[in-house]
Amino acid sequence: KFFIVLAVSCFIAVGCAKKEEVTVSKEAVMEEKSVLPEAMKPKEDAVIKVMGQEQEEKEFKIFPVYSDKRSPDNHFIPSGWMGDYMDVKFEDAYQENPHGGATCIKITYNSNATGGARWAGIYWQYPANNWGGAPQYYDLTGASKLTFWIRGDKGGETIQEVKMGGIFGEYSDSDTAGVGPITLTTEWKQYTIDLTGKDLSHVIGGFVWSTNIDVNPEGLVFYLDDIKYE
Repeated sequence: KFFIVLAVSCFIAVGCAKKEEVTVSKEAVMEEKSVLPEAMKPKEDAVIKVMGQEQEEKEFKIFPVYSDKRSPDNHFIPSGWMGDYMDVKFEDAYQENPHGGATCIKITYNSNATGGARWAGIYWQYPANNWGGAPQYYDLTGASKLTFWIRGDKGGETIQEVKMGGIFGEYSDSDTAGVGPITLTTEWKQYTIDLTGKDLSHVIGGFVWSTNIDVNPEGLVFYLDDIKYE
């Protein structure tokens, strides 16, 4: 009996010792993990800086449609003449009283209804004369507005509508937005087309104006300048 009790006691003692040894080993590991060198710990602010850098890189840059006649930054081409286009005269290097730079755009519409349409307008397109049949386009995702400056020659002239997008075809504009009608004064005034929530991933009609005889029975002369996506 003495030997049996002694053997059992030794077995229990050894087991307890092993259990205690394992417990100490885990605590040691945990303690070792908690004292990692400072240089090896993850930097929380590093993630914020990277995210901020990515956001800054994706920030939309101003995308001019027209800023000056010879500006290399101009985009789209005023090639989409519509309605009674024979009654329209277009000058994109007009130097008298521009809003900014050295030139502005002067447009004359004589309202003779030469083609019988009784209205007229011009689309700025990409590429030139693209009515939805060409695969090229501009991706203007990130733009929140389209702004332009406009004035009338005498005051009281009416532009029926100014907008972007709206060309349909095999490769259509992805969205459209506009303002109008607009009654002009002789002073330059800026207008804004809100693009919030618009799909601007495929833009071929960058800018367009239109008007008609009903609101301008005697025709009109007006000026445009500093047209841009922001």
